[in-house]
This record gives sequence, C-alpha cells and structure tokens, in this order.
Amino acid sequence: YDWFQTDSLITIVIYTKQKDMNAELVIVDCQDKRLRGEIIVDDHSYLVEVDLDHAVQEDVAVNIAEKVGKVEIILKKKDNILWKRLGQPLESHNTFLKRTDRGLFYRKCKLVSKTEVTHDTKLLCLTLPRSTHLCVPTGQHIYLKQIIAGTEVVKPYTPVLPFLPLDFKEPFRHDSAHIYLMIKIYSCGMFTQALDHLQIGDYISVSNPEGNFKKSQVQTSEDLFLLAAGTGFTPMVKLLNFALMEVSCLRTVKLIFFNKTEDDILWRNQLEQLALKDERFEVQFILSQPTKDWVGKQGKISSSLLCEFVKRSRKDSKVLICICGPTPFTEQGIQYLKDLGYSQEEIHAFTA
Repeated sequence: YDWFQTDSLITIVIYTKQKDMNAELVIVDCQDKRLRGEIIVDDHSYLVEVDLDHAVQEDVAVNIAEKVGKVEIILKKKDNILWKRLGQPLESHNTFLKRTDRGLFYRKCKLVSKTEVTHDTKLLCLTLPRSTHLCVPTGQHIYLKQIIAGTEVVKPYTPVLPFLPLDFKEPFRHDSAHIYLMIKIYSCGMFTQALDHLQIGDYISVSNPEGNFKKSQVQTSEDLFLLAAGTGFTPMVKLLNFALMEVSCLRTVKLIFFNKTEDDILWRNQLEQLALKDERFEVQFILSQPTKDWVGKQGKISSSLLCEFVKRSRKDSKVLICICGPTPFTEQGIQYLKDLGYSQEEIHAFTA
C-alpha cells in the first residue's frame, strides 16, 4: 500500500493485483481517528490499520479500479495541514491472514425503521456509519452483538433486500448505506426479544460479513433449487434477485418454501407476483400445520416431496441446490438429496 496527500485529502492506495476486485471485497471503517481497511482475497484478508496522525471528516470514499485491482481509500482532512506521516500502525497493520484467523470487527449501526412482515417477523433497517464502507455479499451473513442482562450475546443473520424487485430491465441497485434484516421474534428468545424492544434511533453492533458462498456457484448452473424453512428464506432473497437478474444461463429457478401455517409465509404476495412476472421462477409453499381450507401441498421435508419438486430440466443439466432452515431440516434435506443422487458439489447449505 501507499499513501498520498493534497491540501484537503489523504488517499491510501492498496495494490491487490486481483483482476476481479469489487466493492463487496473492501471493508473500510474510520472511527475516532482509527482507520481500518480490509481487503478480502479469496479466503484471506489483507489489513491496513492505523491510528491516524490527524482528524478526518466522516465521509470516507472508496474507489476501485476493477481491472487492475487498485483500491483507493479517500479521507477528507478536518484541517488543511501537511501530514508528516499517515499515522501510528496498529498491531495487525499490513498483515495478510486467513479470514478465519482475522476475527470479527464490529461497528455500531443505528435502527432507522421496523416494519411488520408477518405476525411474528419484522423487517429491521439499520444504517451504517457514514465513515463505514461495507456491502454484504449475496449468500453471506453478519453477526449482531448485544449486551443482554450483563452478558454479551452474538447471533448470525443474513441481510435481505427491502423488497423483491419485480422489474428486471435494469439491475436493482441496492443502496449500500443500509442493512435490512428479517427477524423472527420468539416469545422465549432472549435475543430476538431484545431486538424487538429496540427503539428507532437505538444502536446495535454489526460485524463484518462471513460465509463461504460464492456467486460463481450460481453463474455456472442451469437449474437452481432453493429449499427454505421459515426464516431460512433470508439467504434466498438476494440469491433469487441475483439469479434472475444477472445469470442468463439459468433455465429454472424454483423455491420450495416450508412453513407451519399460511400466516407464517414470508413475502408470500411478493413471491407469487415474481412467479407471474418471470417464467423461469416457480414457488411452491408446503405447510406442516395447514388449516382445512389449504389446497396446496402439506407435510414436512421428505424424500418423496423432494423427488417431486427437485428435478433437472434436462438429464445432464448443471444443478445447484441451496438449503437453509433449522439444523434438523437442513441435515435431513441434505441426506434426502444425496439419497436422490445429488452430489455434495451440487448442494450448498447455509449454516452459521
């Protein structure tokens, strides 16, 4: 890395030599003169971390030259003075480590809205600090951290979109200043109760993204099957949007959505609208505790249900099956899929 200055700006340049560098691979936080810039390179992470010599303004800009892999972090000086040095290097400065060894970094995000999705699920919108640059990649999750009754509690959640885009003429540009979380409030769940009691304007700690899902798994598929139970639907939101918007080789995209009752189905209306809009997309709702009026499928995940819905569009078509839900659901699902002849490479389980 290197750094340069003008009268009013400090520019830190990191030369990654990565041809496919993009905004999702760069995480920048500037808190109280402490600058932390992390670059994700496959399963490794490079870190620039310094205690800046002088104060800077809140708005941090990040420029990426994707073809050459050059990343610029641009800071505005609070005072137009000449800096003799960038700052005091911190312990992890200029290190290249395995991501799993890096540890999570948190920043405080403000709750700006809370809307009801179903009788027990809410959509929370958090805003990132102005001095943070962070985009959560498709298929990855973050951790929320709260102090509850004197104890630090950490739980994983997968960010969603604020709604399911139905117009595919141009890519949906998600604003990178907010994180949307669809959270089921459990009556006996200490953490979700604490989240539910957060007031607009309150803060909660949000970690860097984690997860091993890669978009390339979708980009080489012809059939995409999404098996979700309850809030296991959350990783499927961005995935659906990415698949239908940006992956032209997909012939079929099918969501098989397991819930207890009709009242539990998240974004049912949006999903049905999407199925009408895009002929490649199909949604199947399966209920385990339906009322007598339910005319759709019922039951729990089983070999016979999967055999009916998870079918290659052609004998040799490339398939990706993504599954997410409570642990027993995911484990059983994987076993049934393997029994039906699908390989480990064709299955991706979202677990945190």
